[in-house]
Amino acid sequence: MNAGYVRLSRDDDRRNYVSIENQKLIIRQFAADRGVVIHRWYEDDGVSGYLFDRPGFGRLMEDLDKDIDEVYVKDFSRLGRHNAKVLLLLDEYQERGKRLIVIDDNYDSQNSSDDTIGIKTWFNERYVKDTSKKIRRALAARQKEGTLITRPPFGYRKDPANNHLLEIVPEEAAYIRQIFALYLSGFGYRKIAVYLTDQHVPTPSMAQHARELATGRVTKRPVAEAWSESMVRELLENDFYTGTLRLRKRARTTVHGRDRRVPDSEQYVFEKHHPAIIEQSDFSLVQELKRKRSRSAYRGSPGPIEAGAPSPF
Repeated sequence: MNAGYVRLSRDDDRRNYVSIENQKLIIRQFAADRGVVIHRWYEDDGVSGYLFDRPGFGRLMEDLDKDIDEVYVKDFSRLGRHNAKVLLLLDEYQERGKRLIVIDDNYDSQNSSDDTIGIKTWFNERYVKDTSKKIRRALAARQKEGTLITRPPFGYRKDPANNHLLEIVPEEAAYIRQIFALYLSGFGYRKIAVYLTDQHVPTPSMAQHARELATGRVTKRPVAEAWSESMVRELLENDFYTGTLRLRKRARTTVHGRDRRVPDSEQYVFEKHHPAIIEQSDFSLVQELKRKRSRSAYRGSPGPIEAGAPSPF
């Protein structure tokens, strides 16, 4: 059985952009000229070639042991943009006795004497690394100037008249102040989360989804229906609510690597950047309480939360 593999991702060069359908057309025409029929297609749309943990590619490799005899791809960059892994992949095809044909690079695993393959695969990897480096550099430059690239956190929205300014969302700000007040009055993360859920307070993702619906820009981001301890903790730790913009809190050093936390001294901090929801003194007091409770394994005040908590609703 003959198979075709196609891939497309954001790290592809738009000047040489070849869509999924165009790749299939090229492969189909190449095969037809040789009297070959493509029986099955495998594709990964929107997946970086630097990664080899791709759904379509994974299914293809599994099926090599079943009924796949020949695989056709447009060029080496469609197989992947990781030099070492692509070269190992070529060896694996030969060891399995499977035929791999790379059209634009004139490669046939059954008859290959091209000494420039390593250069081609190295260049494909170099391209994605250079692109990643340029993106990180541009992002760092914008952050250093105090530009908020991501969407504002719960409680804020961008000013419709000026996209660089932020304004407070009054109803969300009331919930944030209540969360800080509940924590200062003795309640822990879990009880605050339960209380907010019971009071039908919208979670940050629910509030964002509602704004998207209002503007007609609905995304596929997951929406949490209930508050969690982590949501409460992250909100209480975020000094954005004091009017401080803190950028470059996390960064990565490799392509598609894991983000690492950047030390406070290396972050870009802009005080009095936007209107504050929480006073600095209250925020500092919450951080001190958090440290003390962490050392004492604090579990929250006893009794139901409704008994001692003023409700803003």
